[in-house]
Amino acid sequence: MSNYDSLHRQCRTLENLFDAKLTSYSQLLSARSHSHTGDVEADGSTERWQDMQMELDELLEKIEETNEQLGILANTPELLSPSILRAIERHRELYRDNLRELNRTKASVKQAMEQANLLSGVRNDIDAYKSSAGDSLLAERGRIDSSHRMTDELLDQAYETRSEFSRQRTSLGNINTRMMGVMHKMPGINNLVSMIKTRRRRDSIIMGVLIGVCVIIILTYLWH
Repeated sequence: MSNYDSLHRQCRTLENLFDAKLTSYSQLLSARSHSHTGDVEADGSTERWQDMQMELDELLEKIEETNEQLGILANTPELLSPSILRAIERHRELYRDNLRELNRTKASVKQAMEQANLLSGVRNDIDAYKSSAGDSLLAERGRIDSSHRMTDELLDQAYETRSEFSRQRTSLGNINTRMMGVMHKMPGINNLVSMIKTRRRRDSIIMGVLIGVCVIIILTYLWH
């Protein structure tokens, strides 16, 4: 009986400890399900889950070993009372229930981890796309600003050239006006210019007549 009592207390302690650990494990899963971070690596959820899962596996192994020892005692039912045999069977049922619950929780944890990793990957892709799109927009904005600056510079040069042409046209107009004014104020210059042109025409006529006379004289001499 003393052997049974020791194994019974040990099994009850392990079962209670397993229940507490499994509850914490499930609560961690529930917290992950309501979390919106999606990054299981950043918040350390993976490590906590792995640590708690390892502890639960070890506890369940100890419970199994204790149940095996109780099963050895149950092989001699003539030495045990019916209540003890029922208690041993109850420990076996609890072990099977705990095993099923742990496997179910592990599957839920695995699914939650996969969903969290998928969500994290999608968010990373979205962030990368936003960053890439933002960089492209900034680069395009830079090119547009550069084009605007070049256009402004060309317009400034065109305005400056037009202004320069306008200044030159004004200067030429002023010079022409001053020349006309000088011509009107000094009519003798017009007369002098006219006389020079008349003399040049007269000299040209005289020179042409002389050339013609010389040609006639030469031709007359040759014919005789």
